[in-house]
Amino acid sequence: MTDTVTGEMTETYSRKVGDRLRAIRRQKRLSLQDVEAASDLEFKASVLGAYERGERAISVPRLQRLARFYNVPVDQLLPNDDGPAFAEDGPAMGIIDERSFTIDLRRLEDLTGPEADMLNRYLSMIQVQRQDFNGRVLTIRKDDLRAIACILGVGPSSATERLGDLGLGHGVS
Repeated sequence: MTDTVTGEMTETYSRKVGDRLRAIRRQKRLSLQDVEAASDLEFKASVLGAYERGERAISVPRLQRLARFYNVPVDQLLPNDDGPAFAEDGPAMGIIDERSFTIDLRRLEDLTGPEADMLNRYLSMIQVQRQDFNGRVLTIRKDDLRAIACILGVGPSSATERLGDLGLGHGVS
């Protein structure tokens, strides 16, 4: 009887891992075939599909390589056991208001120096909190701007202007 319960728990967990893998891939706007091609056939579409359906278990080393490929922390490919279901199409936390600001994450990658390093760490933390790994842009909120102002050494009212000067973003209406 214990084997049946353990088997069901493993199967349920495999499905949750698969759901998470699929959600991250979709956030990256990649098809299974896109992943296969971009990974030089390391992640075949049929095998990745089997992982996503929970039909096949993924090894830890392979999970690490997939996380590296998706450019996300490994733990983001694993489901939370006590949390709510993961969103399929992007961030699930909160409503973005008219005072939000969009950061160009690709542009941030081109910047160097301590200011850029601190911004990168802070924005990575926001991505993890919101489960938002599209890798292109990140919408930050008014409260986030206060912390960014401290990082940039400017007042809160000047933070968006400074980010604009760095070529990192613009306001969202």
